[in-house]
Amino acid sequence: MTSPNTVLAAPGRPLRLGIAGGAPPSAIGPAHRIAAAMDRRFEIVAGVLSSRPERSRAEGVAIGLPADRCYGSVEEMIAAEARRPDGVEALSIITPNDSHARYVRAGLAAGLDLMVEKPLCNDLDEARGLAALARESGRVVALTHTYSGYPMLREMRSRILAGDLGEIRLIHVDYLAGGLATRVEDGPDADKRWRLRPEISGPSLVLGDIGTHAHHLARFVTGLEVESVSAEVGALVPGRIVHDVAQVRLRMRGGARGRIDVCNAAAGMSNQLLIRVFGETGHLEWSHRENGRLTFASLDGDVRISGSGQANLGPLALASTHLQRLGHPEGLHEAIANLYAGFADLILERQGRPAPPTARLTPTIGDGVAGLAFVQACLDSSARHGAQTPLPVLET
Repeated sequence: MTSPNTVLAAPGRPLRLGIAGGAPPSAIGPAHRIAAAMDRRFEIVAGVLSSRPERSRAEGVAIGLPADRCYGSVEEMIAAEARRPDGVEALSIITPNDSHARYVRAGLAAGLDLMVEKPLCNDLDEARGLAALARESGRVVALTHTYSGYPMLREMRSRILAGDLGEIRLIHVDYLAGGLATRVEDGPDADKRWRLRPEISGPSLVLGDIGTHAHHLARFVTGLEVESVSAEVGALVPGRIVHDVAQVRLRMRGGARGRIDVCNAAAGMSNQLLIRVFGETGHLEWSHRENGRLTFASLDGDVRISGSGQANLGPLALASTHLQRLGHPEGLHEAIANLYAGFADLILERQGRPAPPTARLTPTIGDGVAGLAFVQACLDSSARHGAQTPLPVLET
């Protein structure tokens, strides 16, 4: 089935977006809805907010969608919207991990452009198949690796790729969270926590959930690919059947070394993400806790701090800063909004309109495949007691 809604979007008109997933108590659902609408690049016109049809329709109405465009399933929404002259042109998939592949296939078959929550899916071979489908369809498939939307991480990337650190030698990424530091499996709402079920969350919860973020950031800011890994993956909390910790040593193509430590059972931590990149002449450091700051420390002891919105930043960081003239801090919603803006620019580029340089910063399905390759290599290495394990060379 091919959607009839393939006419070029009028200049300045928001693209019509359908959304799958995100009913309460989801935290990421509201973040996506706010971010998609923030720059008026998308208008959410239809939705399937829950896998339970009655609840889906009720929650859709609750967020302001027309009752006749609140659907009981994603397949129902795609079919019904394809019959409308004002039907959805793009689909945002923020459902549990095990459903991503099914909905990506359905969306591509209907001629829709897609924004998908990471991980792309739960299996590397399946990810490769989805990438092949996306190439055949010619549609845009973007991935919400949220942190790549932060202006100062984009500034970090620009400086590294411009050679400000010289040759890259060492990369450190820490992503520590504390949501699973206790036996939440024993809580009264445990049956509602799909992440605790490996058949839904995938072969490694910690690697799929936050490890893919850390892996993407290492690649994003340096432009380097991971050549091989030595990993230990497991659980800190006794009796847990999903992984909550991974410690990974990296060898990058070109010779740089690195490490990634990720844990969602680190008591007292709340999404503490820290990345440091060391080169020949100094290092750059960014922390999620102070996301509006980028620190450069040189060999001679000089330490300089750049702030989001400063006039001396590069064009990519400035173009990604919503509040640069006001000096206020920005955060999660603005970062995701930058990804949605890039998604919209890539859609318009496919329709023949030039895209700004920031569009190239939006993670795509290729990043999703790379993330699954990283997860698989880490699991293979861990099963062999940390043996150095190469990552496959992926089609670009």
